Amino acid sequence: MKLKSLILGSVAAAGLSTAGFAADLGVLTSLDVCDSLGISGLTISSSDNCLQITGGVTYEFNWGDYAGAAWTVDAEAGGYDIMDNDDLAGADNDWSSDVDSWLKFVGTASSDFGPASATIKIKNEHKSVVENEVQTTVPSANVVIDEAYVSVGDTTTIMAGKKGSIANFGDDEPMNFLGLFNSEGVDTGVMFDKDQPQEGGHVIQVVTTVADGVTLKAGLENLDDTVVADAGTAVGVIEYAGNGIKAHVTGLVGGILDGTVDDWAVHAGFTGTFDNFTVLGAAAYSYDVAASAAYWNVLGSAKATFDIFEIAISGEALGGDIWDEQYGVGGSIGATVTEGVKLNLGARWFDEDTSAADTETVQIAAQIVAAVSETITLTGEVGYFATNEVAATPDTDLYGSAQLAWAPGGGFTSSIKGQVHSTGAYKVTFKAAKEFK
Repeated sequence: MKLKSLILGSVAAAGLSTAGFAADLGVLTSLDVCDSLGISGLTISSSDNCLQITGGVTYEFNWGDYAGAAWTVDAEAGGYDIMDNDDLAGADNDWSSDVDSWLKFVGTASSDFGPASATIKIKNEHKSVVENEVQTTVPSANVVIDEAYVSVGDTTTIMAGKKGSIANFGDDEPMNFLGLFNSEGVDTGVMFDKDQPQEGGHVIQVVTTVADGVTLKAGLENLDDTVVADAGTAVGVIEYAGNGIKAHVTGLVGGILDGTVDDWAVHAGFTGTFDNFTVLGAAAYSYDVAASAAYWNVLGSAKATFDIFEIAISGEALGGDIWDEQYGVGGSIGATVTEGVKLNLGARWFDEDTSAADTETVQIAAQIVAAVSETITLTGEVGYFATNEVAATPDTDLYGSAQLAWAPGGGFTSSIKGQVHSTGAYKVTFKAAKEFK
């Protein structure tokens, strides 16, 4: 160690003593290829390629008695989950353990058309589920290739391979604290019928910026569908972002490879922020050619912020030729009572079938969020859920939950949450996650 220190010290001294001389001779330090390409993070460089490596691990553990006669507000869309305990004496505990991991490698080099890259992402979900002390899901060690594609370009980018869709399904999340029932069931927002044009998979895509804030996208997706009639989805997107406004229109036409269109769909959204007000509107529409059936889903939301108060309202509706018409509304009031402490009070209502009686559901909740330190946040919530659906058992639920979240830095996050329900169910959830870039 003494010899190493001596050598390093001598080199450092030599560098300092000759720095001015080197500058006078115009000696330049060579630029790393990752720096020249503007790529940062965890990288490995060669003479002409930069390999960027990212990844992450998330872990979730649940334990309690919650897998009894569980059901949701709407069997088709999802929504509020009614957790119930079971009555199997001596065999009523439920638990699950889930580890999700992924690694992504992006190798990039310069070209005459802009950066040229190859992307490979691998992932694995290792999950075990036990219900009533009987294992229902066995962990799998299978590692899958989630993405594998090439791309080239800068303001115009061409991509081909296996990857996600270029479709934009954003600008559609309700802004009230509880959200809306159907919105929650379709992964937050509005969506066309879930069996309509499939996107992503094997793709050929082009994305180009044509003006300030305006982006055009076009592609062929779902080229690997194993159902021949459904293979091939044409996707087109127009996006705008600027001056406090975000908007998009996405169109999809499915099943085109065999020369016959099976279905088509449109998703559009708008978000505008004007001083203290934010408004949002979104719509989704799809049409099944074979069934001659249309499906529609719309949502609107608005939020106003005044000093310590925040008020939000939202509404949604959906229906179609072979679907019941459904409507829902929600609202919330938030108040920052002291620095780091916020109170939320909200309610939402949903009618699963406007043409029938006894199909309404309501939820009311109060929440407090307190940042007790720079790294620790406490969240407590109490609420009441009720439905008049005849087949719903149980039809009411008074619940309470408390969560401790910890984010010490370095990209690490973790939380522990406990919840109890008047149905007899209870659940404890632990989560931990870390990504590196």
